[in-house]
Amino acid sequence: MKKGIHPEAYRLVVFKDMSNETTFITRSTAPTRETIIWEDGNEYPVVKVEISNTSHPFYTGKSVFVDTAGRIEKFKKRYAKKA
Repeated sequence: MKKGIHPEAYRLVVFKDMSNETTFITRSTAPTRETIIWEDGNEYPVVKVEISNTSHPFYTGKSVFVDTAGRIEKFKKRYAKKA
């Protein structure tokens, strides 16, 4: 590995999934101004994320139904006049 290209300011950071309020702690260099009190009673920086492995459909197995038939009919209706 090349020397001097990787950050050295790793610290413990709490990541909080805003969709289901799940939190986990890991080492990161992500910048943040907010802090949170963790389960051990210490205060850590917190990074708020919109989606994580606890809320992502790929990891949870819950897929979102997409109405493709309605989209196709809408497309055909829109462009049928021009054809």
